[in-house]
Amino acid sequence: MTGKEIINNVLDELDIKAPTLAEQIGVLYQRIFDLQKGKTKKISSQLANAIIKVYPQFQLSWLLTGEGDMLTDAPPQRYHSNARQVDDLSYMNVPVIHIKAQCGYLAGYGDTEYIDTLPTMPVIVDQTYHGKYRIFEAEGDSMDDGSRNSICDGDKLLCREVIRDLWLPKLHINDWYFVIVHRTKGISIKQITAQDDNGNITCHSLNELFNDYTVNLDDVIEIYNVIKVVERSMRL
Repeated sequence: MTGKEIINNVLDELDIKAPTLAEQIGVLYQRIFDLQKGKTKKISSQLANAIIKVYPQFQLSWLLTGEGDMLTDAPPQRYHSNARQVDDLSYMNVPVIHIKAQCGYLAGYGDTEYIDTLPTMPVIVDQTYHGKYRIFEAEGDSMDDGSRNSICDGDKLLCREVIRDLWLPKLHINDWYFVIVHRTKGISIKQITAQDDNGNITCHSLNELFNDYTVNLDDVIEIYNVIKVVERSMRL
């Protein structure tokens, strides 16, 4: 029995494709491919042992020579991965507002030509996104309380605009953090903890060293929901 026949019998027995086998046993796919194409005539002892390490049901002597029984009495073992394939991913290029560009954004947020000058970042999405998106860069530690819910200094945040018609009577303050673009106070990332009938919102920082404050929605230019962190430095 040739190496081509042996490896194809292995794949048939496991009901998997060659690239999957190569990944599971930790070898280059080219090694399996060369056997299938007849470029390599025999399975090497290194490859045979790699197969048996993951699939001990195969006889070593059979893998090396094709003679005797293919399977041992060892119970079949299937490879289980803790990763899953995500289908139908696509990219969306989103304008990035860096810390140093925030003042310019306050002046040009409604200017299409200005927005076109901003750098963009491709963001992977798994659904069709509607509305206006921005990536804001966080500054400081006001939203960092050391928990997994923190927004850290330098984080880049994918944010979706909340259109003005949805600001009243109530924002969905229990569902999101918000980016608030204020006419005079600039751009801030906050949790909104309260909203009254007059359009006053209470802006809260996760870091207890920062005090809550109130702004009125009449003084706000734009509001965004923080969808996710798309970039974070892991420097210690």
